Amino acid sequence: MQTPTYIFTDDFYGFEKVFKTAPHRRVSFEKGDSLWASGQPFSPIYYILSGTAMTCIHHEEGRRKILSFHGRGTVFPVYHANQFKIERSIVTQALEEVEALEFTGAQFRSMMQENFSFAETVIDWYASYVNLLLYETAHQEYNSAFLKLCNLLYLLSDKKGGPDDRQIHLSQEELADVLAVNRVNLSRHLSRLRQEGIISTGRKQIQVLRPDLLADFCSSETV
Repeated sequence: MQTPTYIFTDDFYGFEKVFKTAPHRRVSFEKGDSLWASGQPFSPIYYILSGTAMTCIHHEEGRRKILSFHGRGTVFPVYHANQFKIERSIVTQALEEVEALEFTGAQFRSMMQENFSFAETVIDWYASYVNLLLYETAHQEYNSAFLKLCNLLYLLSDKKGGPDDRQIHLSQEELADVLAVNRVNLSRHLSRLRQEGIISTGRKQIQVLRPDLLADFCSSETV
């Protein structure tokens, strides 16, 4: 059974040849660049060839909530025919140099119309993103800050990999912005997990040492 994911990669990698042969424009972004103009609806659409981008929703009071991360082999934003006002508050920025293929809505719609398997993957991607947002609704509303942190670390770490595969390359500030929690409280909860030997921390890095023990602190919708 699929669990929520915050980091989207390789969702569309099987269609990379389709992207490269369809009409498009190759673009690049430096670290910190926005993928589209601030305050505008989602446009255009990008297939990411390399690098990682981060999507946040910004509140008018200046705070932000990190929604998701988008890496190689994925598409963001995925095509839809509507414009939603909330999109004007959502910003996607390059965390490092990003190379991407850029498509207009009409070009992306044409690919969906010509390839049923591709269109089905778009629907599956939307289902995964909706699943994340539904999970976030319950996750943020009802759980304590410590429980939210454990859930996030569990989902971000590769539970089946070795120690090197369970590294999470996020700063404490970014973790706080994903969880929408106070950084002081976050630091206290990370310290607790370190003291129990569940994680180790470094500069912009957290390594999950004991995913089995971390799972004991997680809520049922996560594990």
